[in-house]
Amino acid sequence: MLRSRWCQGPAGDSFGDRAEAKGVDRGMRGRRSGPLIVSVTDFTSDAYRDLPGIARRGFALRRCWPHLDGAIGMWLWVVPLARRCGSVSVWTGRQALAEFVRLPEHVAIMDEYRERGTIRSVIREYESFEAARIRRDAEAWLMPDDRCRAAREAPRQSG
Repeated sequence: MLRSRWCQGPAGDSFGDRAEAKGVDRGMRGRRSGPLIVSVTDFTSDAYRDLPGIARRGFALRRCWPHLDGAIGMWLWVVPLARRCGSVSVWTGRQALAEFVRLPEHVAIMDEYRERGTIRSVIREYESFEAARIRRDAEAWLMPDDRCRAAREAPRQSG
């Protein structure tokens, strides 16, 4: 799985000393309490030829991220050989996520590609921002069932 760098939203400034958290760039300062909403999306394209356009549109939408109310941050991801791509986005609440989903830019992407593949998503609630945990949970949900089973059955190594 290829993953973009963390893209912080304006609500990301309200977090504690998480700048050194794995996979998160500097800039997460302050403290925030209360639940967070994490949305994980997984789009499987019917055709390889659609992936470049989907990626281009996703990165264009990502440029809006620093200006979206309630956006804490996000990663984009892609598994090119499996024709899969999506995002892991972190929000201050369900209302902020709903406002993003209604953005004209987001609606345009969905309208263009909705019938060209299969989409699935999940929304999870977290009590605190832990980038590594959120990313690990998202990747576990995104793994095919056989890989998930193998990961769960493998003995954990310490150290």
